[in-house]
Amino acid sequence: MVKKIVEIKNIVTKFGDKIVHDGVSLSANEGEIYGLLGGSGSGKSTLLNEMIMLLRPNSGEIRVLEKDILNINEKDALYLKHNWGVLFQSGALFSSLNIRENIDLLLKEYTSLSKDIRDDIINLKIELVGLSLDVLDLFPSELSGGMIKRVALARALVMDPKILFLDEPTSGLDPIGAREFDEMLINLRDMLGFSVVMVTHDLDTIRNIIDRFALLGNSKVVAEGTLDEVLKMDNEYIKRFFRGSVEKRRRVV
Repeated sequence: MVKKIVEIKNIVTKFGDKIVHDGVSLSANEGEIYGLLGGSGSGKSTLLNEMIMLLRPNSGEIRVLEKDILNINEKDALYLKHNWGVLFQSGALFSSLNIRENIDLLLKEYTSLSKDIRDDIINLKIELVGLSLDVLDLFPSELSGGMIKRVALARALVMDPKILFLDEPTSGLDPIGAREFDEMLINLRDMLGFSVVMVTHDLDTIRNIIDRFALLGNSKVVAEGTLDEVLKMDNEYIKRFFRGSVEKRRRVV
C-alpha cells in the first residue's frame, strides 16, 4: 500500500476578496518527487507555505507525515520540524553568518549535539551537495547563485529529513546548473530515501525528475498525475501551460 506523505483536502485560501485556492485537493506519496505546477498567481508557493505552517488556509485539511497541521499540538509541530527540510527560492541564507554557521542553525536549535559532532555533520552535508569544505568559512555574499542553492540544500538536509519542501530550486540557474541540480537531487533522494514536494515551472525538471505533479489553475487543481497521464488529458489549460513552458524555454535558450 502506498503511504501518503502529504494529503490536502478541499483547501480554500483567500486574501481579502481574492480567492487563491477554491477546494484544492492533492496528495504526494512516500519516495516521490512531487511537483506543484501552475502559472504566476496560481497559488503554488502559497500552498507550499501552508504545508510548512507559514500560512494558514481559510478552511480544509492538510496532513504532513500523518500529522494534521491545522490542528496540531506543540509536540507534533516539533516532530515535523525535525523531519522536514525547506529550501526557499532565494536560498534564504543569513548574510551576517558564514556558511558553517548558517547550516549549524538547525542543529543548535533542535539538538543537544556537541560542536564536534555538529561540525562532522555539516562537513558531510556540504560534501553531499558537491561543495568543498573551503566554502564553510565564506559568507553568502562570496558565493555564486548556484553555490547558494547548494548550501541551502545542505542546510535543508542537515536534520536528515523524511521530506524536503523546495520552492523553485532551479530558478535563476543557467540550463547546465539547473540540470546538475536536478541530477544531484534525484541522486540524493535515491541515496538518502527522503521524499520531495517542489514548486517548479522548469520543463526539464518536470520531464526528468518529477514523478507526479498537480497543475494549479483558476484556483483549483486542473490535473494531477504523471506527465504522460496529464498530457493525454483533453484540457485547454493544460495545452496552454505546456505550450507556454516550451516557448519560454526556447526564448531563454
